[in-house]
Amino acid sequence: MRRTPGIAVLAVAALIGGGAVTGAAVSGSDPSRQEVVAERGARVMPFSLGATTHVFDATVRGGTQRVIAKDPDDSREIELIRGHLRAEAEAFGRGDFADPVAIHGEDMPGLRALRAGHRKITVRYRDLPAGAEIAYGTESRKLASALRAWFNAQLGDHAGDAASADRSGVEHTDHSGHTK
Repeated sequence: MRRTPGIAVLAVAALIGGGAVTGAAVSGSDPSRQEVVAERGARVMPFSLGATTHVFDATVRGGTQRVIAKDPDDSREIELIRGHLRAEAEAFGRGDFADPVAIHGEDMPGLRALRAGHRKITVRYRDLPAGAEIAYGTESRKLASALRAWFNAQLGDHAGDAASADRSGVEHTDHSGHTK
């Protein structure tokens, strides 16, 4: 398939600007969604995506997001995880989702609702033996649904470096292709 220079320029501009890459700009030898996310993640997250696993556990009223070092003896990686998730929990509690946007794009499923309703979501950080966890809780069904959509988007984007431990009992829509 022959690409026009305009599409290639749009793709490069989207990558440089940190914007979402759309299906029109991704084709042929262009990087996959997961490659783009990994590249952006390396600029935002101080720990190695390849040396960690993101675990998303959706529940009926929220869920948890954990980042675990694949090597439980890698104290440097564990400290990087903890420092980052501690700062993210503080930011999310204020409704600041700039880092996920920088990685996953502005059109991330659930994001608008989470920003608008952040005061109705409890956000708690805690250390884990090989990483850290952010727990989210809400009494709002709409916000719990937004959290599930947000988790699903991250699961799709982080692919092999993420896992689901979903206990919500709610059937999900696959949001992994939200910006393809």
